[in-house]
Order: sequence, then structure tokens, then C-alpha cells
Amino acid sequence: MVIAVKSIANYISTARIFLSLTLVLVKPLSIVFFIIYFVCGISDVFDGYIARKTDSVSKWGDKLDTAADLIMFMILMLILYPIINLTVGIIAWIVIIGIIRAISIIMVFVKYKTFQILHTYSNKITGVVLFLFPLSIVFFQSDILLMYILCMVSSISTIEEFLIHLLSKKLETNRKSILAK
Repeated sequence: MVIAVKSIANYISTARIFLSLTLVLVKPLSIVFFIIYFVCGISDVFDGYIARKTDSVSKWGDKLDTAADLIMFMILMLILYPIINLTVGIIAWIVIIGIIRAISIIMVFVKYKTFQILHTYSNKITGVVLFLFPLSIVFFQSDILLMYILCMVSSISTIEEFLIHLLSKKLETNRKSILAK
């Protein structure tokens, strides 16, 4: 029974991966889409909370949560790309953010022999803004303005994480910001 309780957070992250995959099967921005999407979002909040409360935080769970986040992000990009009106400048900006993120991930792998994305405040803020993006498309007319906001927030978190990895001597997965030690 103890093993099952300690695995709940990992089960939630795994469920988020499968639920994210189901998003490609439903109409984008439909009620069913948003129900699945909100369940994914809630699971992202609760998996970490439950892991901390049950004292079951683990490297595997951390990697599973990160993988679930990346899978959900990639699926959202796939689903929302045809819906939003991206300019060449926004596309270039997203590509640059992606390249810096990839370099950061590679840097972590080379330095620490692991796959990791930090849990900084700016990454959490980016996650919230990204999570709210599909909902905001429904309520606002200018998805370009929303993309600029999302890209600005994402750029800050991406550059911060890159600098933390570049300047750190050890991997600090729960470092809150570049200013915090």
C-alpha cells in the first residue's frame, strides 16, 4: 500500500501524457478539448504537490513530469499552429526560444548526464501563461498580441535557465531564480 501511495504523483504525470495525446483526437478549442486540457493542467499542479506531501519526490518523477509538460507543449503547438495567425517574426522568435531551450537541455546532459528542466519561478510563470493561451484565444481577438506576451515571458525564462546552467557548478533542479542560491 505504501508503494502505491508513493507512486500516485507518477501515475498522475503518466495520465497527463495520455490525456495530452487524446487532444489530437478532438476538435481544437471545443468544450471536450477544454475539459481534457483543464484536467491536464490540474494534473500538472497536483502531481508535484502530491509528491511533496507524500514525501515521494524522485528524480524519475521529476523527469516524468518534465516529459509530460514537453509532450503537452508539443501537442498544443501541433494543434494550435493552424488556428493562430503567426507572423514570420513570431515564428523566428519561437524557433530561437526552442534553440536556446535545446542548447540548455544539451548542456545539462553534457554537464550532469541527465535530462532536466528547472523549476524556476519564471518557468512556472511561462507555464501558466502558456496554459492560459488557448483559453485567451477564445476571448481575445488579437492572437498576435498574445503571442508577443507569451514569447516575451518564455524568452525571459529560457534565458534565465540557460544562464543558470551555464554558470552553475552543480544541478539545482529546484532553484527558484538566477538571483536565488
